Amino acid sequence: MTVLDQMMRSVLESLQEGVLIIDSRRSIVYINPEAVRILRLSDEGIIGKDVVKTVPNTRLHIVLQTARPEYDKLQYLGDTVIVTSRLPLFDMAGNLLGVAAIFRDITSVQKMAEEVTNLKEIEAQLKAIIDSTHDAISVADEKGRITLVNEEYTRITGLTSEEVVGKSATIDVIDIDEGDSYHLMVSKTRQPVLGKRLVVGKTRREVIVDVMPLFVGQSFRGSVGVIHDVTEISSLMHQLVLSRSSVKKSGVRFSFSEIIAVSTKMKIALEQAQQVSSTMATVLLRGESGTGKELFAHAIHHSSPRGEGPFVEINCASLDSSLLQYEIFGYADSTPAASERSTYSGLLKKAQGGTLFLDEISNLDRSTQVKLLGFLQTREYARIGSKTNERPDVRLIVSTNSNLEAMIEEGTFLRDLYFRLNVVPILIPPLRDRLEDLDGLIEIITARFNLEYGKRVRMVTNEVKGLFRQYDWPGNVRELENAIGRAMIKASPSDEVLGIDNFDFLIISAHRKESKAYLSSYKGKLNEILDGIERQAILQYLYKNEGNRERTAKELGISVRSLYYKIKRYRIDRL
Repeated sequence: MTVLDQMMRSVLESLQEGVLIIDSRRSIVYINPEAVRILRLSDEGIIGKDVVKTVPNTRLHIVLQTARPEYDKLQYLGDTVIVTSRLPLFDMAGNLLGVAAIFRDITSVQKMAEEVTNLKEIEAQLKAIIDSTHDAISVADEKGRITLVNEEYTRITGLTSEEVVGKSATIDVIDIDEGDSYHLMVSKTRQPVLGKRLVVGKTRREVIVDVMPLFVGQSFRGSVGVIHDVTEISSLMHQLVLSRSSVKKSGVRFSFSEIIAVSTKMKIALEQAQQVSSTMATVLLRGESGTGKELFAHAIHHSSPRGEGPFVEINCASLDSSLLQYEIFGYADSTPAASERSTYSGLLKKAQGGTLFLDEISNLDRSTQVKLLGFLQTREYARIGSKTNERPDVRLIVSTNSNLEAMIEEGTFLRDLYFRLNVVPILIPPLRDRLEDLDGLIEIITARFNLEYGKRVRMVTNEVKGLFRQYDWPGNVRELENAIGRAMIKASPSDEVLGIDNFDFLIISAHRKESKAYLSSYKGKLNEILDGIERQAILQYLYKNEGNRERTAKELGISVRSLYYKIKRYRIDRL
């Protein structure tokens, strides 16, 4: 957790408002102590739970569907009265991240209003109380004249006590739509006004206000207004959710304990990584796509003395080769008219005191290879366009799924750079060569998707595991994650076991092997051979289209109805 995260969490947890945040899957991702108290929940095990099953009468899932905010809704929880606002949270691209609820217990305000017997006698005591609260408070008499305000009121509205006390409350809180003060409204109706959204004072700040009537016996004696600065709270929550989202996307703080290593080959790779993590040596991670090279890079960094420093990464295949050199080394415009926008520090500079991870190093063009080689030889470099050398304190980790030795022979990769990078090579085995790790991988992947998708899957059947062990896994662990993820998305919320029917591609793969064996030797009468060939053709297209029957029928030039008939006829009944 970053310092900024800690600061934002500290602020949220000190608020007098209840704050509860859910993600796009209805799972609770944050709840502050005040929300736990108001909702009378246990603060153990709340995170990750479905809000609908946890919070009585919630409407957060409805706001998640409509993406429309709901402001200032009155709710009763037993003898507790709360006012709540529900706010959809979006990222910078407009994607819905989740929903936040801001709510407050107004029971005490109600009771305070009922218990006031003489405003003049308790003014000093009330002043001390309201000055200690984090909410802005104003008190008005029975005619709607302001008699008391606190310091928070001045901060939010920009109006001092001298400017408002003794004057009509119209100077204070104005109803945008009706043009009347809520204190005056209460003085006329003798009824509370709750959760009204306004713009107040000199600052024109957007707030939510509650105004409660004060009675002495049966006699109306005035009103108390409480102003809540929702803008600040919403901003803090939005930053917290965005920060968490960014952390998940960058995959920070993976450790060696998260790497499943039961197989001999994986144990060797893990041991090598653990040994080299304490050094400054350059590491070359080798392995097919999807084997977990990025996970190893993170683990090496976070287990090293540089673990608290920055971990900066770039996939060299994600940018045009002409831009990579600028991205890695930065650039500078040395002309007198140059501005700050004319310079960029580069990833090497950003990784100062930490680690730079260059994923798919084989995608560097020759010019960038030469410049990287120069840095590795001297530990110095100059930004493009600059003559000033810089000496960053950076550890380098690189990865590739290419045959660098073959590229050297072809002249597309520098031999000297290869020797500089190949100080500590670590080969991460493909999934087909580490099948002993399957059980552990299935367990950890299932647990993660249970949390993300709100499912309760405990296991996959032995039949599925058997087919997993027969499958080639060309996409390695990433393909395994995708397969389990798809199966869990399709599974019903009550499913605890995933069977063979949840994994269409396994069934098709098994039939495909049968197809190859069949086509190697035709036997039988002509019509039987033709039927067999047609059956295998259907299987082949189903495999290609990942079980999509409409697409398969279209590519075969037959109707979907005909395809279903043939599937039934040829007993392809488990697709």
